[in-house]
Amino acid sequence: MKSRRTFLKHLSVASAAAVLPIQTIAKEMAKQPMIHQVYFWLHDTANTEEFLTQAVPMLGRCKTVGKFIAGTPADTEKRDVVDHSWQVSCTLFFDSLEDQLSYQKDPLHLEFIEKYSSMWSTVKVYDIAI
Repeated sequence: MKSRRTFLKHLSVASAAAVLPIQTIAKEMAKQPMIHQVYFWLHDTANTEEFLTQAVPMLGRCKTVGKFIAGTPADTEKRDVVDHSWQVSCTLFFDSLEDQLSYQKDPLHLEFIEKYSSMWSTVKVYDIAI
């Protein structure tokens, strides 16, 4: 019985030691800068200019956005690996994952979704840790 208690005691210590680095890593990751890229496929491509100049800039005005860039597909050569099918994209830079999470709840971000979501058929987001 004593060896089982000793084993369980050592198991508890080992488990606690394994959890500590995971918690530390999770805290550090929350502080890691990141890039949030959003691609929009619009229902009506005739609305591209309006969406680019009036709608999307709202996202750049959200409190936790560090840098904001918006644009349309570049007129690069047609290749199998290049996707020119979307109409508008924006790239938002955040100082941390926490800032990006705050952005998701920002009143301007929520207003943008409510006001303009009917304009797009598809939206894709790519988040990049830097």
